[in-house]
Amino acid sequence: MLQIVFNEISAAEISQIPTLEQLDLLGEFQVSESTLQNLAGTSFGIIEHDGKSLYRFRAKDYRIYFEILDGKVVVHRVLDKNSFSDFLFRSKLSNVNEDEILKESKTFWKLIEEGKNAQRK
Repeated sequence: MLQIVFNEISAAEISQIPTLEQLDLLGEFQVSESTLQNLAGTSFGIIEHDGKSLYRFRAKDYRIYFEILDGKVVVHRVLDKNSFSDFLFRSKLSNVNEDEILKESKTFWKLIEEGKNAQRK
């Protein structure tokens, strides 16, 4: 398993989740090198943009977006899935893969960049 590091933004986002839900979410968020090498059929996904890879972990009502940097899992954002469901509904794109839509969304990448630029805790 790899060490998980939250930045200021992702730490604030996860702190908004009720404590027991946080524990369940983090209990499910088990990241290893072997998991990331074989993502098929798992709760993990990958979004590629501008030659870089961003991983997504999906659990219950949350999405955790992270990178592997210097042998650590650096969490950039912890977002409620409903924010994406609402987006898909309003865009009438509900039949399209969530990761494919995010890959093309400038707003999503702006959120990720804010997370990347936030100080690590």
